[in-house]
Amino acid sequence: MKAIELFTGAGGLALGLENAGIEHELLVEIDKDCVETLKNNRPNWNVIHDDVHNVDFSKYDADIVAGGFPCQAFSYAGKRLGFEDTRGTLFFEFARCVKEVSPKICVAENVQGLIRHDKGRTLKTMIEVLESLGYRVEYKVLNAWDYGVAQKRKRMFLIGVKDGIIFNYPEVSDEKPTLADVLKDVPESDGMSYSENKRKVLELVPPGGCWVDLPVDIQKQYMGKSYYSGGGKRGMARRLAWDEPSLTLTTSPAQKQTERCHPDETRPFTIREYARIQSFPDAWQFSGTTSSQYKQIGNAVPVKLAEAVGKSIVSALTQNSLSESSTTKSIQTKLPF
Repeated sequence: MKAIELFTGAGGLALGLENAGIEHELLVEIDKDCVETLKNNRPNWNVIHDDVHNVDFSKYDADIVAGGFPCQAFSYAGKRLGFEDTRGTLFFEFARCVKEVSPKICVAENVQGLIRHDKGRTLKTMIEVLESLGYRVEYKVLNAWDYGVAQKRKRMFLIGVKDGIIFNYPEVSDEKPTLADVLKDVPESDGMSYSENKRKVLELVPPGGCWVDLPVDIQKQYMGKSYYSGGGKRGMARRLAWDEPSLTLTTSPAQKQTERCHPDETRPFTIREYARIQSFPDAWQFSGTTSSQYKQIGNAVPVKLAEAVGKSIVSALTQNSLSESSTTKSIQTKLPF
């Protein structure tokens, strides 16, 4: 089973699919650091470093087209959007690849917020476009923690299948790892640090705590206007605990709104800790600056989540292949010659 992947990034989805037994026909990525990461770790992969708009997919043959395309808004102009009307968006490039390759299954990954984007019209349009290309489409939000990843990270998977293929989303795993499980004996690596002021504030937060555990005067000073805004804001001044999974990792480990402080030490997670939480193997090395490496890891699909989805894809295509083989044999048996 062969796949084409767009917007490959640092390879979380690609590595997970490979672990599930899927080969890669082609991977496309525009970011030079991500491309270097991919080529350094998998020299045998066919990686194209280019803007996806410039790639002709019609010469490729694959069973699967996958990709986590960045979500862009559409201009509706009061009319029903079709395939051509989404031109100019990166979803169109994903759909164009599906149209030119005509795979048996297409897999699009995105943030769960896409379901509500523009009151659901963005997702509705995407579904209609893939349906117009001959696919039966469904979507589901999967939490990485349900699939052996030590992180509460929810992502939407939009799956399109050709007639005759039955795809079932992966069953929830009994494995529910915590930070203590995945950060044991983690290799040393580079990492960012907090400013002196932030460090002094986070020193006051206990494991599993956040801004609500600070003295009120420090809450107001540290949070500023956010103190008076609505919502729980539990990501602010958040220190994680060993006996829990991480909250969703972001592309920068020291952002004020989404802090993920180490359980014991008053610092962000290091590069290798970030990678472990995203279920990358220690052997998977990232290229570029420290900031670029954090961004690559933070944007990635957790490897074990991708592997679980990949195994469901393999199962669906295997059953379809067996069904086609059985039908062919039945027809041949009935032939009078």
